[in-house]
Amino acid sequence: MTRAPKTTTTKTGPAKTSAKTSPKKAPAKTEKAPSKAKTAPKPHIEQPAPQPQITPRPEFTPTKAPGFDNETVRKMEELSVNIAKAAMTAQSALAKTIFKQPDSAGGSSPDPFQVGPAMTEIMGSLATKPDKLVEAQSELLTGYMELWGKMTRRALGTETPDNGKSADKRFADPRWQENQMFDMMKQSYLLSSNWINKLISSAEGVDPMVKRRAEFFTKLMTDAMSPSNFLMSNPAALQALIDSQGESLVKGMERFADDMARGDGKLMISQADYSRFTVGENVATTPGKVVYRGPYFELLQYSPTTEQVREIPLLIFPPWINKFYILDLQAKNSMIKWLVGQGFTVFLVAWVNPDTSMKDTTFEDYMFGGIYEATQKVLEQTGAKSVSAVGYCIGGTLLGCALAHMAAKGDTSISAATFFTAQHDFSEAGDLLLFTSENWLKELERQMDAAGGVLPGSAMADTFNSLRANDLIWSFFVNNYLMGKDLTPFDLLCWNADQTRMPKALHMFYLRKFYGENALVNHKLVLAGVEIDLKKVTIPIYEQAGREDHIAPPGSVYKGSKLFGGPVTFMLAGSGHIAGVVNHPDAKKYMHWLNDSHPDTLEQWIDTAVEHPGSWWPHWAGWLHVRAGKMVPARDPAKGKLKALMDAPGAYVMVKS
Repeated sequence: MTRAPKTTTTKTGPAKTSAKTSPKKAPAKTEKAPSKAKTAPKPHIEQPAPQPQITPRPEFTPTKAPGFDNETVRKMEELSVNIAKAAMTAQSALAKTIFKQPDSAGGSSPDPFQVGPAMTEIMGSLATKPDKLVEAQSELLTGYMELWGKMTRRALGTETPDNGKSADKRFADPRWQENQMFDMMKQSYLLSSNWINKLISSAEGVDPMVKRRAEFFTKLMTDAMSPSNFLMSNPAALQALIDSQGESLVKGMERFADDMARGDGKLMISQADYSRFTVGENVATTPGKVVYRGPYFELLQYSPTTEQVREIPLLIFPPWINKFYILDLQAKNSMIKWLVGQGFTVFLVAWVNPDTSMKDTTFEDYMFGGIYEATQKVLEQTGAKSVSAVGYCIGGTLLGCALAHMAAKGDTSISAATFFTAQHDFSEAGDLLLFTSENWLKELERQMDAAGGVLPGSAMADTFNSLRANDLIWSFFVNNYLMGKDLTPFDLLCWNADQTRMPKALHMFYLRKFYGENALVNHKLVLAGVEIDLKKVTIPIYEQAGREDHIAPPGSVYKGSKLFGGPVTFMLAGSGHIAGVVNHPDAKKYMHWLNDSHPDTLEQWIDTAVEHPGSWWPHWAGWLHVRAGKMVPARDPAKGKLKALMDAPGAYVMVKS
């Protein structure tokens, strides 16, 4: 049993001379003649002073300084040209951006997240504890004294650098350790950033949400200021610049300009080579048919690969904030394909990508026109008496509400339900709670009104990326723009960039009711005249949570699982919101934990949970089989009562935002 876990120079040259002449020679000395008879004295003639011997100066011939041969000069010229080219490319892209900026007088708040007031409150709290500030300042000074001493000893050769690989991926390149200047920059940054983040976290007597907001945005700021994010302080980027004679920077600035253009003046950082994956060609390729199309979704039925299937079909409701094919990427990691191979008749809801005509679509519309409608169509197609439903993320929140509504109405169309990283109790909903303050919601409404009543697809992506800025923003900023690296063909990141829009009425209801009011817990949710009470849901429930999930934290998912009135099987998977779900058994990655009991808290559950290696899919499939009835002949989607409209993956998933 294992517990879960430019100096200035002066030009000089040879002295100028007139013409080449032989140096003058001093007159030869003559011996004095013997004395003769007295004669009149000769007049005195002063002889010129002897001239020094002058050696002829050789003619000046210019020579090349060591290391600056023709090839080196050529490379330096090429580097200079490429740096200038990169600068002009970036300036052009930024100039275009300036002209595309919206009028700031449109009512937008300069601080919709209320970071300023939060920081003011934090500083006020710290000011009341001067001893704590003195202690913190002393700690910072001590840290710098130790760092300076360490660097001095290293410069004197009495201490060797730590050449171990850094656990911080930003500083994984060995040059951060090998070069003392870069090592000093790195360690100074880490010392200062860790100090300020710790200081903010130490504030006392502050509203928890205010403190959380200050902590979140302080970390965003310190992450942005990392020396790894700037060309002149990133040794790997500088080396790439020199090795490529500046071509890496040109390539990076060209991609920067492309990403600015793709975002219509807003930087949309490319995370993968999007040209390498095409929906229906090499992702979302599991065979099937679209057997129904309504205003809110297309219903996909997948073709069987076994002779017999379980009597009760499986109906999957993915989140509408992303496209469904995260569950059907490639054959090697497709959950859909795997489930079909386990002997289930698999149906899936492919949500519409809303346009402005759907701005007034409500949560109730998605419940009746989505959950209810899809369930009835599956029953009609198969002749089964009930379905086993799956809800992923926000699709799971919707499914939970629909189950409570059905229970109140005596509807037994769904006989078992599975939730993937779905929240019903939002009291511990993670950092996304920071994006649901009333000031931010008003700013969000303004943005949606400006877009015609829908939330642009990039908006949610920006939010999710900010939750893991170093991994999903700054790593790509460095690789794409500073180093000019080629984009990698990564199916998951291509899916992540294939964004969807959201109707204003639906999205604001979801944010206010669930994140804002925690309505399912506080009994403040009424749908179509029915008070939604999850205790009335007594069918078997399978709850999956991801241990490192930053969107639906496991503690939040677990608290939601305690709201249901029937038997709940809770399972904790390794990894996060995506990889914790999409983990094919053949990959042999991660682990999962199980516990037959369902105590009050996640901590209690973890204490007695048992770790199992690899994917949790087989355990879940076993749970499904027990609750899916007898085996019946496999169902061909082209031969059901509903007319097959087209091949999977359908038309709705092809609509781009």
